[in-house]
Amino acid sequence: RLLKSAYTVLATLPGIPAIFYGDEAGLEGYSDPFNRKTFPWGKEDKELIATAKRYIDSIISKQQSDGWICPCKREEIPKYDTWALQLICKTLKVYYECSGDERIPDVIYKVLKNYHELLSSGTMTLSGWGKYRWFETFISINFLYERYKEDWIRDLAKIVREQGFDYNKVTEAWKKPSHNWLRKTHIVNLTMMLKSEAVSHEMLGEEYTDNAEKLREILDKYNGTAFEGFTGDEVLSGLDPTRGTECCAVVEQMYSYEEMFAHTGDNKWAERLEVVGFNALPATLSEDMWVHQYVQQVNQVACQKTMIMAPWSTNGPYAHTFGLEPNFGCCTANFNQGWPKFALSAFMHKEDKIINSVMLPCVLTDKDVTIRLETDYPFNNKMHYYIDAKKDFTFEIRIPSFAKNLRLNGETVQTKDLGIAITQGKTEVEVEFEAVPYFKKRPNDLYALQMGSLIFSVPVAYEKKMREYTKKGVERKFPYCDYQFVPTTPWNYAYADD
Repeated sequence: RLLKSAYTVLATLPGIPAIFYGDEAGLEGYSDPFNRKTFPWGKEDKELIATAKRYIDSIISKQQSDGWICPCKREEIPKYDTWALQLICKTLKVYYECSGDERIPDVIYKVLKNYHELLSSGTMTLSGWGKYRWFETFISINFLYERYKEDWIRDLAKIVREQGFDYNKVTEAWKKPSHNWLRKTHIVNLTMMLKSEAVSHEMLGEEYTDNAEKLREILDKYNGTAFEGFTGDEVLSGLDPTRGTECCAVVEQMYSYEEMFAHTGDNKWAERLEVVGFNALPATLSEDMWVHQYVQQVNQVACQKTMIMAPWSTNGPYAHTFGLEPNFGCCTANFNQGWPKFALSAFMHKEDKIINSVMLPCVLTDKDVTIRLETDYPFNNKMHYYIDAKKDFTFEIRIPSFAKNLRLNGETVQTKDLGIAITQGKTEVEVEFEAVPYFKKRPNDLYALQMGSLIFSVPVAYEKKMREYTKKGVERKFPYCDYQFVPTTPWNYAYADD
């Protein structure tokens, strides 16, 4: 099992490590161990750290003596949807990985101990979102068991699994689009669900069967997209590339793949993570992250109000325009986890082996090792690693399956299993490979053009129309406004031949 690294990746902020492309970070300089030049990376943003800590402090201060931490009256607890409890424990776990705040393990311990008492006594049962997202609890259950090894934690795991929803029983409902809002076909539930076996099987003492691959194949066959996600606006929406994919589903699918690779070491999940992370996520956000879409389309030729609800299942006419909170606020609360968790997954470790799982331009720091990766991947398949080590270790680089003509320090290598023995001192490693563009066949005689992890698109010029309005008594004025994108150049191209 691969364990998520607690290393610092670039600027380690609480839950918000940064990825910087180019020299636009504007942070204090990062001292290069090779004394080549100074990089604008790596110093922590104290103001942002303090802001995050203020919220964490407030949440922790509300924890009651028995461990309960959610905002409801005591008499409401038996019927409370504990998705909120599952979520805050997951959030606190990630916060702890980034901050090292030693209060957090004890807070999570008390929350889950109380959760076990409530569930095991029959005072409450899983319901609502918590029932359909039971597997999210295992992020904090695994975290806790690694530290305390107490029997009640395993018992809680079994109870949560037994009361949780079994998606294997409803796969027939995934095979045709539906306009009925149901949790069993809800796109965000399903992208979260993919990691369920990976994160739970070890704690439950069960053999890993790669059940996610079977479920993913069904979802892809009947609802798949060129970026290897699924349509869902908000429920599964079929194969039409004009149907939408909810932004929350994109970031949750990325997180599922990150956890699945961490728990299984199966490279296919990291490779699929790249495709979603390098295509679907940036397509649905603005560069400054002030605006995003609620749903995006693979064939997205205009982002403007639709005259009727179609082509969406359950979303409104502004669902694929850009804004602070287009259609509904869940993606506003959720979209921003995409990049940080992607960055946290750039490096992982298994015992003393360090693994570069996703090739992002970043710096990894540990008390014994600093690794700086310079790369323009996936636009240029060349990676240059600068390593400064105080001890010997094995450095493993995950090479994608599509890589051709792999070269290590200029020499051609025949294997894609790159395990490199690094000795104490300063070392440079250069890895380079090629990727061949190809037509990716889609349903109904359609094709996408792909090379490596990148899917090609037509650069459609557009006019950006600001939409300012008042909603529920709140003014949506710039910069809190919405935008519609209207095409000004042709978009209706097709491939003429092979």
